[in-house]
Amino acid sequence: MLRVGLTGGVASGKSTVSEMLRELGAVVIDADQLAREVVAPGSEGLKEVVDAFGPEVLTEDGELDRPAMGAIVFADEEARRRLEAIIHPRVRARGAELEAAAGHDSVVVHDIPLLAETGQGGGFDAVVVVDVPVETQVERMMNLRGMSREEAEARVAAQATREQRQAVATYVIDNSGTLEDLRDKVTEVFGKLVPTGPTAD
Repeated sequence: MLRVGLTGGVASGKSTVSEMLRELGAVVIDADQLAREVVAPGSEGLKEVVDAFGPEVLTEDGELDRPAMGAIVFADEEARRRLEAIIHPRVRARGAELEAAAGHDSVVVHDIPLLAETGQGGGFDAVVVVDVPVETQVERMMNLRGMSREEAEARVAAQATREQRQAVATYVIDNSGTLEDLRDKVTEVFGKLVPTGPTAD
């Protein structure tokens, strides 16, 4: 089994790269998706979040109110760390379960937005970083997510810098070009991860 960490800043296109790797045959374990699972209604994780931050972080349906939670943690580093201390251990445990269920000859890609921030780079056989200029991140968040420039810049500032991510990278995929450019680069990197290239079933 080859264990690969995949990361990139917000609005870098990491999810698109993740999907392309899945299409090429990788087993993708999405930390964002797991982070939603571990605070699903009725979960111990959600109970801990409410204990830590109060019932105002819940929607009327009893789900985690992500915009409300985001507004709290992006403005307060201590609050963010408190939330991460609840969610990250649960996400890692669930990811380990899913990895154990993959075939022994699989390429297992752990899609982890905060890989550099949480010091997990050394735990993988290779780390792939999706990279774009900061201004591209800001423009994408403004155009695609309707954020103000201030909100977008705050999201970028809350994450590792490009240099910090690149410092842990085995491969850097530049996503400032077209979708086809990106697909070519992802296919090239996958070919390096799997020297024989993707195989048909």
